Amino acid sequence: MSSAAPRVTGQDHFGPDHLWSVEEHLEDILATVRPLEPIELHLLDAQGCVLVEDVTVPVSLPPFDNSSMDGYAVRVADVAGASEEFPAALEVVGDVAAGQAELLHVGPGQAARIMTGAPLPPGAEAVVPVEWTDGGLGEGPVRGMRARSLGPEGATGHVQVYRPAEARAHVRAKGSDVKAGDRALEAGTILGPPQIALLAAIGRGTVRVRPRPRVVVLSTGSELVQPDEELRTGQIYDSNSFALTAAARDAGAIAYRVGAVADDAETLRSTIEDQLVRADLVVTTGGVSVGAYDVVKEALSHVADEDEAGSGIEFRKLAMQPGKPQGFGSIGPDHTPLLALPGNPVSSYVSFELFVRPAIRALMGLEDVHRPTARATLTADKALTSPKGRRQFLRGTYADGRVTPVGGAGSHLIAALAHADALIVVPEDTESVEPGTEVEVVLLG
Repeated sequence: MSSAAPRVTGQDHFGPDHLWSVEEHLEDILATVRPLEPIELHLLDAQGCVLVEDVTVPVSLPPFDNSSMDGYAVRVADVAGASEEFPAALEVVGDVAAGQAELLHVGPGQAARIMTGAPLPPGAEAVVPVEWTDGGLGEGPVRGMRARSLGPEGATGHVQVYRPAEARAHVRAKGSDVKAGDRALEAGTILGPPQIALLAAIGRGTVRVRPRPRVVVLSTGSELVQPDEELRTGQIYDSNSFALTAAARDAGAIAYRVGAVADDAETLRSTIEDQLVRADLVVTTGGVSVGAYDVVKEALSHVADEDEAGSGIEFRKLAMQPGKPQGFGSIGPDHTPLLALPGNPVSSYVSFELFVRPAIRALMGLEDVHRPTARATLTADKALTSPKGRRQFLRGTYADGRVTPVGGAGSHLIAALAHADALIVVPEDTESVEPGTEVEVVLLG
């Protein structure tokens, strides 16, 4: 099923030589990418997915009054005024364990030994922790109970209580967590471990969600070598596919990394076609600029489906740095969205944050697809300069309302990414930003 809506191409709307703004390019992407169709999944398979409907509570939690401590279920009047000097002596009528169906009755002068989570027996009004008692041993306060298999006599006899207890002390009331009919989770919630736990606790074994998008990431370039292989003259390690695959997973996708593809248009087309069977979104990196070996541009510029208006990949220039060359469109029989990013490692990562991550979040059906932003005071040794007419995104570290550039202005400094937790946004109409100036930052953490 298609994850892309029919679209009017940018060339039809703006013309082939239009210099796109960041906002225009992102708007085009988000207008095209549409949420995946909902499916019913078992709880653990739904982790990381987004709910498409409210979930209400069918049964109150806890479903009965129960003990929050290991101790003794008692009547309040029987332990009033109890102290170590004058303990209350009570007859132990038996054990109440978690999951026990038949309950004892606690009458005047009696107590039931009770375990955490066990139902409060009829007649009992409170629970005294075992540490407030002699545990039935007659030797002063104890630290805990002996295992039933080692001391079965602990379920009978007498117990001395050294402290009083108020009514409902150490009792979790029925419905104190959630009540039947309450809304447990809202549509649009991402299901993490706490949400999975809540769904299981209220008896839901399956849930209706939008599935996590399947994202295929592949890098291009005959110079790329896989890590752990030997580098030869003119070669570099392929870092982009690893970075973008990890970033896609971090964004919530199921991401598949494809090994680097050599600079051959037919090989690239064939590789992408083979990957479409498992892709809701394809991300390529490299080969989108104006060089003679920019294979992505060569391979994908003429793949439009004649039967689908607006299909095919369109290559653009954006008024931003890094990341000026970009490609976007749809490909294949299901019109799968494809984003073609630059090959420079920092350019590709910044482009991912600005464009691919929002696309993934849109596929998930989230309303807010953007990273959080903040205003921060620039801390730097010198002014930040920016090319006129381009929005610049610099790496930085952010803390306590202050942001410091990392790695200088060079777009090629991949090492700076490992130490940055924010992008410093320099507007396209600003050529210089002085230290101490308030700037916008995109928070990556």
